[in-house]
Amino acid sequence: MSADKVVTLAQVATEAGVSVATASKALNGRAQVRASTRQRVLHAADKLGFVPNALAKGLLSGRSGTVGLITHDLEGRFSIPILLGIEDALGAENTSVLLTDARGDAIRERYQLRTLLGRRVDGIVVVGERTNARSTLGHDIPVPIVYAYAPSQDPTDCSVVFDNVGAGRLSIEHLLACGRSRVAIITGDPTYGAAQERAAGAIEALAKAGLRLVAEPVFGTWSEAWGRGATRLLLDQAPDVDAILCGSDLIARGVLDALRERGLDVPTDVAVMGHDNWEVLAAGARVPLTSVDMNLEQLGRRAATRLAEAINGRSQPGVDMIAGRIVARSSTTPLD
Repeated sequence: MSADKVVTLAQVATEAGVSVATASKALNGRAQVRASTRQRVLHAADKLGFVPNALAKGLLSGRSGTVGLITHDLEGRFSIPILLGIEDALGAENTSVLLTDARGDAIRERYQLRTLLGRRVDGIVVVGERTNARSTLGHDIPVPIVYAYAPSQDPTDCSVVFDNVGAGRLSIEHLLACGRSRVAIITGDPTYGAAQERAAGAIEALAKAGLRLVAEPVFGTWSEAWGRGATRLLLDQAPDVDAILCGSDLIARGVLDALRERGLDVPTDVAVMGHDNWEVLAAGARVPLTSVDMNLEQLGRRAATRLAEAINGRSQPGVDMIAGRIVARSSTTPLD
């Protein structure tokens, strides 16, 4: 068949030796068609290079074959891998994604929601700007909604998030396995749920091992400058520290600078561990940083899977957590 000619359903029906109605039922997976007939129609469609009309198919199925995606941080380094995971999973299902950016504004979010509903999307994924629980969009919306990265405050909604408490535990387990026991925590914004949760998980893991932090966790900003300043204060307070767990790779870079200023070797004197596994920062540090990877693409794929299930009538309310993984580098080499 010539590439510039559109193959029609009637041509497929003629090739398969069936009526147009039967060909349509076979291609749309209707149960009234015998398996042998369906196979014949599918073979004919494949042979002729038939591409179903998406609009017509949508009218028959009651679906548009599109889903909406509302993000609140389109330029953020956490949003991009989540979006890639969502698109990857939905693309495999021949579903198109309509992307909008609410930019952290609740009014803009409502506007984007109305816009997507006007496009007849089959469902919507809402990607939060930070990990703190957010208000629900409600249950009067005519399509399923899945919340990703930031959970909904409503337990009857479906949310897919990263396990920050578990990440704190994983970090301490790694440091203990490397022979460390005098651990400190330097982390970021205290109003950011992830900072509190990672610290809580770390303290829990230390307690399980019969240990405690050498100093109270210190909270500040997600910056190298904060990492440097906090480390200087920490070393004055607890000079025997042998491991510093950082709330982000940016903070960890500052910690490395301050340790080097004091003549301390990483990892021989002090092990340093980051969070986020931001490759350009972690792998490019003067001492390559061990870090916790949040598996954000997996988080995105899981959110897309939950949305597809909900669209097909199999909604799973509640919070679905994605575990992190340790990416070990030179900054936490085990002691001999």
